[in-house]
Amino acid sequence: MPEALKLYHAPASPNSRRVRMFLAEKDISLPLVSIDLAAGEQHGDAYRAINPRRVVPTLVLEDGTAIGEVLAIWRYLEEACPATPLLGTTPKDKALVTMWERRAELDGFAAVMEGVRNAAPRLAGRAIAGPHDYAQIPELVERSKRRVANFYSDMDARLAEVPCIAGENFSAADIMMGFSLTTMRYFLPYDLARCPNIVSYLARISRRPAYRRAMEKGDPGMTLLLT
Repeated sequence: MPEALKLYHAPASPNSRRVRMFLAEKDISLPLVSIDLAAGEQHGDAYRAINPRRVVPTLVLEDGTAIGEVLAIWRYLEEACPATPLLGTTPKDKALVTMWERRAELDGFAAVMEGVRNAAPRLAGRAIAGPHDYAQIPELVERSKRRVANFYSDMDARLAEVPCIAGENFSAADIMMGFSLTTMRYFLPYDLARCPNIVSYLARISRRPAYRRAMEKGDPGMTLLLT
């Protein structure tokens, strides 16, 4: 991996954690540049010159090219470092990983963040992340809770059939799934006694060496997975 690459991230950002876990699973080390979201650093001229959308993470390549979406960053890293593939190896596997990753993000992570961004006082006027301001819609909070409950039920049924969300092998879909579930548990507590397959799944993936290494480094995103 070229030394000149940099990853702009925020320690507590779920999307940043997704990329850091991808790096950990592949055992890749990159220089990390922290962006202080609470202080609004993402809206400053310096970071806007890197990522005009004002979101993290952003991977900056040797030639200055900025890649600013998680899936695009994953794709670059997978192609640049093909060892320990996380996006599938066969056409079928690649399609299944993509399908389940999208379901975990859209039905899980996006569902809980719909509630968070439309309820948190500090996000008033910022209900959608990105370069434009949007007013909160309080009615969406209750819909978010229903979506989250349905996601738990649907994924528990899926994990009764397979050990990993896309099938037999751990993949990027499991990184997305793990962070969807932990984000839900943090912001919208749910009685996991109703979901024994999810409980077993979280226990399995939290024992993975990459998660343990991230914990040892004090990554704030990993503690949610284990509590």
